[in-house]
Amino acid sequence: MSDLSVPSSPPVPVSPAAPRWFRDAVALRPDHRDVEVDGCPIHFRVWGDEELPVLVLVHGGGAHSGWWDHIAPLLTGRHRVVALDLSGHGDSGRRTTYTAQSWAREVITVADAVGPGGRPVAHGQPPMIVGHSMGGRVTASVGVWHGERLGGIVIIDSPLNDRPPEEELLRRRRRPAKVYATREEAIAHFVTTPRQDVLLPYVRRHIAEESLRRTDGGWTWKFDPTLFGRLRVVLLRDMLPELRCRATFIRSQFGLVPAAMAGEIDALLGYRTPIVELPDAGHHPMFDQPLPLVTALRLLVTQWVLSTPEVS
Repeated sequence: MSDLSVPSSPPVPVSPAAPRWFRDAVALRPDHRDVEVDGCPIHFRVWGDEELPVLVLVHGGGAHSGWWDHIAPLLTGRHRVVALDLSGHGDSGRRTTYTAQSWAREVITVADAVGPGGRPVAHGQPPMIVGHSMGGRVTASVGVWHGERLGGIVIIDSPLNDRPPEEELLRRRRRPAKVYATREEAIAHFVTTPRQDVLLPYVRRHIAEESLRRTDGGWTWKFDPTLFGRLRVVLLRDMLPELRCRATFIRSQFGLVPAAMAGEIDALLGYRTPIVELPDAGHHPMFDQPLPLVTALRLLVTQWVLSTPEVS
């Protein structure tokens, strides 16, 4: 494993019409770093005091670490917050095959790379992992294969049985990623999958800007467009009973987890943890209800930190 600091990208301009909390959050620029996992460079962003317990944020399919740029700074009061690009996403490298096991190793390796005081996380407060959509399934994988090393996991709006829509869409895609002549043309085509009725415009703009890379002939999206055709899927339903750590679930009112499925999740988790609902939120709550999402995460992970003894 190597841990390399890399130059951060230039700041994305923020509209003066954006609210103060958002402008202040994205003004707290993260450190950008790379770490090698199983021969693949994994890029990540890190915010906050290096002596604090680690909180890792895992994006969904086709997304990247920048989806957390306006969320992570608001969680740094008690945590060293990290957001990684899973292989095949963002500024990380690509693999010939993508598996839940390899993504889980990426998450735990990144957590180790930023452990308190530069020490591996096994020598301090255990890290907590938060994952959205496909990233929730990755987070559950970490809980199955590395759960004894974790303080707990939070899964956000990941369905039990099916691939989230962004995975299914990209799995069916057989053509290369579209190239746009200009950056503005590409940004105009940025959408979430599934589409939401509400996308805060300043959040959408920031994440769209961070989602692009320059290529021959213009601009294209950063993710590997073939990755879901080369992904070995593990269902969340099969993993929840095998977790070796504390877990909780956040569902969006208008997301992919209806109330009946939330009841199944509650049963699979042994009725031992709250199932939190974000009112009036779509599947991507960082786009339409970011502050309620932050509030829920603050409450859950702070409660766990206060109740978790340090690992000697």
